[in-house]
Amino acid sequence: MGAMSPLFRRKAAQPSRTPRAPQTAQASQDPQAPQEHLVTLVRKPGCHLCDDAQLVVEKVCGDLGVPWEGRDITEDRHLHDQYWEQIPVVLVDGRQHTFWRVNEERLRRALTDESK
Repeated sequence: MGAMSPLFRRKAAQPSRTPRAPQTAQASQDPQAPQEHLVTLVRKPGCHLCDDAQLVVEKVCGDLGVPWEGRDITEDRHLHDQYWEQIPVVLVDGRQHTFWRVNEERLRRALTDESK
């Protein structure tokens, strides 16, 4: 018969993969890198406290390379029902971090795990 195709040879030459060991309790307690977090700013249009909070979130997340998103409570009924009395609200990884006023140093500590 003919020679093997290059695709088959490359695939056959690859080393076999060994299964990854399950995470230990120690590994799951390692702090996250800042870039592994997600900050969500829950706000509404025309809110001066929300504008102030966004400046802090932009600064801290920009400094640390952390992704962030803005969510408008006027476009999300669930967020409106949950947070309408507290906006602006900052969530870190989906958990409420703060509301009304955002403290730059506290947010920075939460994202760098310095407080843990």
